[in-house]
Amino acid sequence: MAKSKKQWSQDVTEHSDAMDLKEGVFKSDDPKKIAGSVKHSAEESDRRKSSPYRAAMSMLTFYINRAGDQLTKKRRGTLEKAKDELRKDFGRQPKD
Repeated sequence: MAKSKKQWSQDVTEHSDAMDLKEGVFKSDDPKKIAGSVKHSAEESDRRKSSPYRAAMSMLTFYINRAGDQLTKKRRGTLEKAKDELRKDFGRQPKD
């Protein structure tokens, strides 16, 4: 398979028209920090095509899905908690 086809998700993450993310944002161990950074990026973006909440949640979900089995249980847990923090930050109900 051609390298460009293998790396499409990295290309989306790095060159997405949706919003500019702070480098290394998904590497933090603090769910609140991840959620805050993604929320800030979504709210500041003038290129996103949906609401800030939807753009932020989509980017976080995209990252989790693309990492797939490469994520440890602890890392996946941190990112899922970040989704709950993002919901709280936008005044939405966290999932149980």
